[in-house]
Amino acid sequence: MQNNEPKRKYGWVDKWARMTGERAKIDAKVNNTYIVYEKNGKLVKDFPNGDIHPLHEVNEY
Repeated sequence: MQNNEPKRKYGWVDKWARMTGERAKIDAKVNNTYIVYEKNGKLVKDFPNGDIHPLHEVNEY
């Protein structure tokens, strides 16, 4: 099996980014809010209950 991912000069960056995302999910759950990230080229809202909804460009007030 071949690993096609490029090697980073600073390998700790991948681990740090993953841990930051995990921390954001924990904070969202505690504060009953959501996190926003890119999935399949589109921005999405990820709610603590597991729901994932597209983020619309227009503000939703």
